[in-house]
Amino acid sequence: MKPSEREEEYMARMEFERKRRLKEDLDRQVSEEEKKRRQELHYMKCPKCGMDLIEIDYNKIKVDKCSHCNGIWLDAGEMDQVAAMEKSSLDKLFSVFKR
Repeated sequence: MKPSEREEEYMARMEFERKRRLKEDLDRQVSEEEKKRRQELHYMKCPKCGMDLIEIDYNKIKVDKCSHCNGIWLDAGEMDQVAAMEKSSLDKLFSVFKR
């Protein structure tokens, strides 16, 4: 007994969807592994020179400073906190980072 064209079309569509879901799952897994690998390589490293960052806590703001090039890096939302500081507080903050 030969399947009808509709049955063949249905089975082909089901097989396509199954393979598409498998590929999406594999892509998601590879993406998560790649993200984890990159985080292990780059976590607390200076974006400019690649050396270690030192976290400094100032007025509840955690500022990252490079141990080599003295670059100052802020995480998401920290720039808003710095912008909200008064000028005298900003002067004190920046004096911490002077050489």
